Amino acid sequence: MGNHIGLRRKAAKVMKIDGTTIRFKPPARADDVLRQHPTHSLLDADEVRQVGIRARPLHPDHPLKPGKLYFLVELPRLTDDRAPRRAWSGSLHVSAKDRLENLMLSRRAVSDITPGKPSMEVMAEGSVRLKLRLPKSQVTELVQRSASPADAAEKIMELCISGDGAAHSPMPRHRSEKRTRFLPMPEEIIA
Repeated sequence: MGNHIGLRRKAAKVMKIDGTTIRFKPPARADDVLRQHPTHSLLDADEVRQVGIRARPLHPDHPLKPGKLYFLVELPRLTDDRAPRRAWSGSLHVSAKDRLENLMLSRRAVSDITPGKPSMEVMAEGSVRLKLRLPKSQVTELVQRSASPADAAEKIMELCISGDGAAHSPMPRHRSEKRTRFLPMPEEIIA
């Protein structure tokens, strides 16, 4: 009745999707597994636990460590074999002064950057173009009554100058004072 000391070398376990395991005795490499399953990829189980689906497949020269678990999965192949490229903005060497200036420009108000568009344009021959808001029904009525386009423009101008055009505008001239929804505060505060 003696003691028996035995040393058994552990094997690396490779588990398939269906749950079956394959044992590989050391020294084994990922290439040994991938030769039998060319469309599959070999993933480290610890990395799969940590990062999940973003785990990277092992390189074919990677040695399989004894006692560790690996997963054999079929990953979809990307149709585009190009490596991802790094985008380049063109002017990478920008001084601190330029970056500060760009920051200041980005914080400016839109009204500072774009000039206001005038509502009146002066034409080359001394004529003036105005932008007005009139009801469509009123404009069509004036155009039908007039004999020529110049006569229609003249009638529209007379309408605007006389002030009748503003009477039909949808915006009221005088706005009533807004009422507050709060109760008025008493002059004396009761403590």
